[in-house]
Amino acid sequence: MSSSVLTDLLQKHEAAILQDWVAAQRQAGIRADLIDEQTVQANSRDLLRAFITAASQGTDDLGADHWKPVKALLQRLSQTQSRQGFSPSETATFVFSLKEVLFSYAQRHTDQPLVCIGEISRLIDKLGLYSFEAFVITRETVIREQQESMLELSTPVVELWQGILAIPLIGSLDSNRTQIVMEALLQKIVETESDIAIIDITGVPTVDTMVAQHLLKTVTAAKLMGAKCIISGIRPQIAATIVHLGVELGDVVTKSSLADAFRLALKEQDVRLVANKPR
Repeated sequence: MSSSVLTDLLQKHEAAILQDWVAAQRQAGIRADLIDEQTVQANSRDLLRAFITAASQGTDDLGADHWKPVKALLQRLSQTQSRQGFSPSETATFVFSLKEVLFSYAQRHTDQPLVCIGEISRLIDKLGLYSFEAFVITRETVIREQQESMLELSTPVVELWQGILAIPLIGSLDSNRTQIVMEALLQKIVETESDIAIIDITGVPTVDTMVAQHLLKTVTAAKLMGAKCIISGIRPQIAATIVHLGVELGDVVTKSSLADAFRLALKEQDVRLVANKPR
């Protein structure tokens, strides 16, 4: 291991290496619309200094304590760039562009260029892969957060009348969405002290055994909160499918349309709507 050679190289030529590294990033095509020159300079300077400090400890094991500051910097930068809209290759280029610069300095300024280049290659490859992994983890987190936000937006709970709620469902139902639906409905029941909740499945394309079980769980949870549920949107094909699957809805009241369910809910609340007669 020629860590002392590499350390001497980095320490003697730090300023020049930094300048050439930033130039290499610029040549590779920095996204000027996403990051400014000053930030590029600061990020490169901080990472190079942390890299020099860690490399001077004489091991390329990224699990060692002295590599933690470098990994923390890479994780922070990868997370930031992932949320800013950088691609994985653009994020990895930030690290890998340092390799060619260090290769050039090793060839020109050391008496063991091949050994030094081998050490540089191992270190930069490990750091580049680490930054890529951090980027992917953050991107997956962002996607999951966006999915959860979309699910929350797609399950609005509407107060149709005092004491009457409705939750129109559109799209398929799975365990995650059912949980969000249930939490939103129960929260609204508590806030409005409603007695009746209408679950409209007109926009649910198919109802299988799993979907029926999810609906029954929601109905049961609402009942425990003191609210009666009515399931509306039971189309002929859905009714036939439920019968064919042998799904038991128990004492759950069902209606073919949201309007029918609303009329029933008003009747349950002893509310009478009187139409004005035309003059």
